Amino acid sequence: MERPTLSVLINNYNYARFVGRAIDSVLSQAEGNVEIIAVDDGSTDHSRSVLEAYGNRVKVIFQENAGQAAAINAAVGSSTGEILCFLDADDWWAPSKLSATAAAFRANPQASLVYHRLQPTLVDGTPTSKPIPRTLCSGALSSLLTRSAGWWPFPLTSAVAVRRSAWDAAGNIPEQFRISADAWLVGIYPFLGDVIAMPDPLGFYRIHNNNWYRPTEDAATLRRRMTHWQHTVEATNLFLSTHELPARLHLRDHYPYRVASAKLQGADALTRVKLAIEGLFFAGEPNLLRRTRDSLRSARGLSRFGLDVGLPGVAK
Repeated sequence: MERPTLSVLINNYNYARFVGRAIDSVLSQAEGNVEIIAVDDGSTDHSRSVLEAYGNRVKVIFQENAGQAAAINAAVGSSTGEILCFLDADDWWAPSKLSATAAAFRANPQASLVYHRLQPTLVDGTPTSKPIPRTLCSGALSSLLTRSAGWWPFPLTSAVAVRRSAWDAAGNIPEQFRISADAWLVGIYPFLGDVIAMPDPLGFYRIHNNNWYRPTEDAATLRRRMTHWQHTVEATNLFLSTHELPARLHLRDHYPYRVASAKLQGADALTRVKLAIEGLFFAGEPNLLRRTRDSLRSARGLSRFGLDVGLPGVAK
């Protein structure tokens, strides 16, 4: 049997109501020579019956709950494709997703990662807001990530595909990434090769209560984000050191982290001005207009009274 060119890797946890649409969107792709591997990460709903109904069209792996990174690692370990395409069980793809991804890799042999925009939708699949990310970044991005502590207008999991040779060089995703495992993919692979951005929204990102990013920013949410960003910087630096790559990330360069810290601690007028100026030069947003807008909005949204005065100061 010919080796599949593309492996589609679906991670699922208690998304029985969504995962069927994700799988169907892969089965309807125009691109041939594709394998589908779904890992169920210890679901307690009726995911098993949904997944097993696909028979030999989908290779299904059931494991005890271990988190998103472990689920993705298990899927990759059972795959054989040259290109690895990731899909969260609550999202789905447009019919041309895989053919466009394969063409992008063929046209760019130096690319380690290819991505596209996603169209946000409501729970029922109704489109809402503009496709994300708004700013697209292509080419050699390692210098940008070094200057921004790894932050850039990154794609989400269901928009990301990587070359197997790059996966083999990077190794498995550290299992500390129980959620937001895409932070490893978009943070590490730009150091292993070029990044190619496709402008079309070739997938759909379902917004619901289990998403990592929420519209509200209470103290607990901000603390979780800051801890995640800090751990991501540490994991990236460990990777760079282990692979004898010269770049290093510094949390002081992570503008969203600094803004979140100011929201928790409170910010006087001088701090707000300093953060506004700092945001104007933040390397993580290459688009000048969006960078200017975001920095002014961030500074204007800060209060003198913080949400959590007990949080330690920004790491140096």
